[in-house]
Order: sequence, then C-alpha cells, then structure tokens
Amino acid sequence: MMKTFEITYFCLSKENYMHKIVLVLSVLAILFQGCAQDQSNEKTATPIKREQPKVEVAFVLADFLKENKDLDAAVEKVFTTLDDTAIVAQLIMPAVGRLGQTDATIQAHIKQRIIGGVLMLNGTKTEFTNWIKKYETMNDTIGNLPFLYSADAEPSLFNRKIADAVTVKKANEIKSVEEVKQCAELIAKELNAIGINYNFAPVVDMSPNQTVGYRGFGANPENLIPWSDAFIQTTQSYNIAATAKHFPGHGLVSGDTHKSLQMIDGELKEIGNYPKLIENGILSIMVAHIGVINNPKYDTKGMPATTSETIVTKLLREEYGFRGLVVTDAMNMGGVASIPQCEVKAVSAGCDIILMPIDAKKAHSDILKKYKSDPAFKTKVDDSAKRVIRMKIALGLLK
Repeated sequence: MMKTFEITYFCLSKENYMHKIVLVLSVLAILFQGCAQDQSNEKTATPIKREQPKVEVAFVLADFLKENKDLDAAVEKVFTTLDDTAIVAQLIMPAVGRLGQTDATIQAHIKQRIIGGVLMLNGTKTEFTNWIKKYETMNDTIGNLPFLYSADAEPSLFNRKIADAVTVKKANEIKSVEEVKQCAELIAKELNAIGINYNFAPVVDMSPNQTVGYRGFGANPENLIPWSDAFIQTTQSYNIAATAKHFPGHGLVSGDTHKSLQMIDGELKEIGNYPKLIENGILSIMVAHIGVINNPKYDTKGMPATTSETIVTKLLREEYGFRGLVVTDAMNMGGVASIPQCEVKAVSAGCDIILMPIDAKKAHSDILKKYKSDPAFKTKVDDSAKRVIRMKIALGLLK
C-alpha cells in the first residue's frame, strides 16, 4: 500500500514539475516577445535623420507668379525629397500664442512632422522671435522644410497681436496713400526683425460689417482698392507675402463668422475688389467662412466658401486666374468648425493652407488617409504642397 502511494505521489510530483517548467518557459517566451516588440517599436519611433533640401539657384518673391522653368524645376526637386507625411504637412498651419496652441504642442507637431507653418497669434516680439529661432533649429535638425511664419499684422490689429511692436494707425484712421505705405513699411520692418514672412493683410472688405469694416480701407470706397494695393506692394517689397481677405466678401454680410456661418444672399457684390489686386500680383488670398444662397451660379449648398469648390476653384482659380496661395480663415471659427472633416473638405475645395485647425494632428491624419486612397484628392494635395514649396523657395527659405 505504501509503495503504491509513493509511486503515485512521485508521478504526480513529476507531472507538476513538468507543468511548472512549461509554465516558466511560456512566461519567458512571452517576455522575450514583448521585449523584442518594444525594441522594434523603439527602432520605428526613432526619428530618421533627413537632410533639409537646399536650392542652389537664387530666387526672389516676385518670381513666384512668373513663368520660370528654373523655379519649376527647383520645386519639383524639393517635392521629390518629401514622403507622404511631409507633403500633407505643408498644408497645415496651427497658431501659437494666446488663444492658440502652446509652445510645447507646436514642438510636438514639429517632431511628428505634421505641420508646414505657424501663425504667430498673440504675443510679444521677443516671444515670437525666440519661438521662430527654436522651431527653425528643430526643423533643420529633423530635416523638415523651413516654415511659413504668418501674422494678422493688419494696421487695425497689429498692436494687439504683437503687443510691444511699433505703434501704427488703425486702417480707418489713415488719411492718405502715403500713410498707407508708411504704415505697411513700419509693419514689414517689424515682421522682418521677428522672422515672420507671411502677412494676413490687408482686409479688402467693404466697411459696413462691424467685425471687419474698421479693419480695412473701405470707409471711402474709392480708396479701398488703390490703398489696399499700396499696402500689398509695400509689404511684398520687404520679402513678405501679403494676403487679401476675406474672399468672396465679408463687408456687406451682417453677422460674425467667428460665431456661426454667415450667408451672402444673392449677388456677390464684393468680388469686384479682387481682380485688380490679382492682376497686380497679390500672392495670397484668404477665403471666409461665408456661404452663398439665392445665386444659381455660386450657390455653396449651405456650406462655407472655404469648403466650396465652386468658390475656391471655379471662381477664384479658374474665373479670376489666381495662382497664388489660398488660405482658409481660422478653421476653429464657428462658421466651419462643426462641419465633419472640414479640413478635408477645404482641401477638396482647392484651399492650399488649412489655418488653425482645432486638432492639427487629426487634420493631418484625415487628409493623409484620403490622400492615400483617392487619386484625385492626392493630385490636389500635391498641387497645394508644391505651391507652398514654391513660396518657401521664392522667399529664400531654402537657400
């Protein structure tokens, strides 16, 4: 009886022992696999060192709109160095400063390679200057293209946006075209000193609207276009791209697009402000979150102009022949922010730069996903990215 028990006990003990060995070996295998995956993930997450492409031929800002085979070739050369992530990034421009993103968030976006520019929203000259220097050092280290740095440096907002900048008159206080040029020169010199190369000014809307009217030169309608053009030409002579806004016209619309979508009812009465400025070489136009109703030709089907191919591509690009950069108004504004996939829709409409998306990372991801699955959309993104690259080269950022 005793022997039988001992044998049984031995067999059970041996079986337990073998189970334990199998269990230990299984745990070790899982741990080894996990470590291997961690090492693999670490390897994947390590940023690849990319050389920032350079352009050997010198170009000037005025070359952007000209037929120039050398510039075309330079754009193609830079474009071919970019992967899909970097191509889509050229279209994304978040803001930094008060009411914008934090410096830490912008740095994270730079490391993720998902943005192509930054709006300096509200701050001081020192803050903006230091941020731009830091961001460009990061771009050079990572191999990102240099950024377009923008500002809402309109005469009426300039001293609010850049708190310690030289004081200038508001647009509706300026009395002559000579004062317009002097104002534009003072602003341009400050932007040059900071490192800002892209000004979202002037406002070319008519004056009645309370949210934009005081920001332009429309108090005397006969001055609006010649004074706006003087501001543009002076700004661009200082190697800063100027921007006419808010297309197709915000001055005769009563509401505020910061809060909700506004509508032009019937005739587009302000689009006549743009042809002369386009003819004279304006490099950028900002599209407003304004829809159009009761207009068979330009109806936006209940959507803002920023997401309307009818307005951006057919009217601005094809009818008016505009070949510069088309930038959206801020995409966190009430007039557009609630629209699902609004950034993708703006790119589909023909916009080149998506300004201030609520979530830059998601905007980049959404655009990239459609970029990889839709050939027609891919062509639009590529064209926009090439226009942004062309601007960067013309500004001398890739010398």
